[in-house]
Amino acid sequence: MASVLVVEDDQFVRSALIRHLTDASHTVRSVGTALEALREVAHIRFDVVILDLGLPDLDGSEALKMLRGITDVPVIIATARDDETEIVRLLNDGADDYLTKPFSVEHLSARMAAVLRRAGSGSGGAEAALSRVLRVGGLAIDPLRRQAELDGAPLDLTRREFDLLTFLAGRPGVVVPRKELLAEVWQQSYGDDQTIDVHLSWLRRKLGETAARPRYLHTLRGVGVKLEPPQAGLGPPQ
Repeated sequence: MASVLVVEDDQFVRSALIRHLTDASHTVRSVGTALEALREVAHIRFDVVILDLGLPDLDGSEALKMLRGITDVPVIIATARDDETEIVRLLNDGADDYLTKPFSVEHLSARMAAVLRRAGSGSGGAEAALSRVLRVGGLAIDPLRRQAELDGAPLDLTRREFDLLTFLAGRPGVVVPRKELLAEVWQQSYGDDQTIDVHLSWLRRKLGETAARPRYLHTLRGVGVKLEPPQAGLGPPQ
């Protein structure tokens, strides 16, 4: 059972979502505006937010940026917009997933389950495994505390950037296929390679490198991605 915030101004869609989520034993709160959503997440800890883009007071894309300023709660975008550029931008701005309207309740359930699995901290043996700090060159990653440093300086990473970096750091020097990244980091059996490229691009920027002059992150075209220590004498791009 999860605690869900539904942000949707269409009363018919809102009622249907509430009914479906409640029937699935989730705890549901709902609001119809972006400002109400911001007030809710500021005072209540939710497991996931379902965010419509066409809100009456503020576009959902702007609401997403504001949400990311105060919480790392997983956000699933629900939108009638299917422009690929905008979808990539939303993922880059911090959305964990998106659904294009109209969608079935089964599709929503599957996406929610995937997001919640990824957000879960785990327990028992999984927690013990997470307690190990991963070190690759000047990178130090603490999965349990969700903290990362580069040469002693903290890295300000989004949830997805941290998950991607941690997964690759657990396999230093190993080329990880994109299909495996989608399955393990995004919890999806299919997806758009551009989603991975966008997150790699932002992660490279925070690591002080570029695709043309990689230090830690190396892409093998048509094969996958690997993380390895930088070669001696190879500094950040000028």
